[in-house]
Amino acid sequence: MSASEKNTSGLGVIPLEIPKGKKVFFASDNHLGAPTREDSLPREKKFVRWLRTVEKDAAAIILLGDLFDFWFEYKRVVPKGFTRTLGSLAFLADSGIPIYYFVGNHDLWMRGYFEEELGIPVFHKPQVFEMGGKRFFIGHGDGLGPGDKGFKRMKKVFTNRIAQGLFRWVHPDIGVRLAQYFSVKNRLISGDEDVKFLGEDKEWLVQYAHRKLEQKHYDYFVFGHRHLPLDIQLKEQSRYLNLGDWISYFSYGVFDGESMSLEYFESPSP
Repeated sequence: MSASEKNTSGLGVIPLEIPKGKKVFFASDNHLGAPTREDSLPREKKFVRWLRTVEKDAAAIILLGDLFDFWFEYKRVVPKGFTRTLGSLAFLADSGIPIYYFVGNHDLWMRGYFEEELGIPVFHKPQVFEMGGKRFFIGHGDGLGPGDKGFKRMKKVFTNRIAQGLFRWVHPDIGVRLAQYFSVKNRLISGDEDVKFLGEDKEWLVQYAHRKLEQKHYDYFVFGHRHLPLDIQLKEQSRYLNLGDWISYFSYGVFDGESMSLEYFESPSP
């Protein structure tokens, strides 16, 4: 793993080679554990089947956050469960398939477990990749663009080192249960409001992408967070794609070295 791959600041450009016949796969917003582990287990098994399906064709896999509905790393404790997913990711990484992870608003408390145990670089801010001669601007999408001031204030609290340190003093059995409850029940945290298309002129990530294009060209903006599969032409040579989710759509992105598309796994296209 190169030094640039370990960079979690969102700076610089990461080149990603795509061998002939291979593809890069993107997925986001599984929210494993919601509303309960038992309820999300079929979705987890489906996601693991998808990982096994794309394994033979994958030049890389890029996960854009909220894989878990809640994830918090204590110094010596990680949340119980999700062994099928973590084991599958470890197997793919060990087999030589690069995997990159972008934290979302539900799992932004990642502090080393993925890097140390799975060998997967974790990004806490958007990152630029170059692949197939195209430039990709990639991130989870939360807190970007205009508006959503309430969430942005809350995110500052969640990412505050002092607040995180205080939370670590709460026993994991209590802290995890409490956080999972609010993660499911609180719309501001869970993003339940992000399930309806607002129109291109009101989609804040579209507005954000347009502003970024004023500074520099990107061929693709790829985000999660919105829970909607979206493919919007920004300019003649630039597109915005939202990956949807693995709750209702089971949608994912595929870049074959020339163009990118949204596809659906074991689910009819909506």
